Amino acid sequence: MLSVMHLAQLNLAHLRAPIDSAELAEFVALLEPINAIADAAPGFVWRLKESESDPTATVRHDYGDYLLVNFSVWESLESLWNYVYRSPHLEVLRRRREWFQRMAEPTMVMWWVPEGTIPTLAEAMQRLECLKTEGPSPEAFTYKDAYTSSEAANLPAAAEARK
Repeated sequence: MLSVMHLAQLNLAHLRAPIDSAELAEFVALLEPINAIADAAPGFVWRLKESESDPTATVRHDYGDYLLVNFSVWESLESLWNYVYRSPHLEVLRRRREWFQRMAEPTMVMWWVPEGTIPTLAEAMQRLECLKTEGPSPEAFTYKDAYTSSEAANLPAAAEARK
């Protein structure tokens, strides 16, 4: 029996300046409304938050002060796509060069997880590293090279999660 699979995604951005700088003030002001749109979007399941009470708080981590982490789980590739490209998020995305440096290596990765599974940030970073070193696979992919949830449901990790 195949389990229902959800889509995990990690997206990193390298800030042009400290998060509390005047240069990033407009971006920080957009965090609360854009995160609210994500939280209310059809198919949204979960996202990593630094604070439940401060919607502008960015995730603290050990990967560098200028690295912004966006990490979430969605019911499907389509639900994530609709949020990213068919909501007001797209206007913010189009302005990313104002706030973030261009990076030469992949900064976004997706993979399927069994429904009810919340992956860790360490796992997400490992998935991104896998994409960088081995290329797209059912374990780590992008929109361009997406794998279906049924392909992922047959992987050992999904089978282990169903036990």
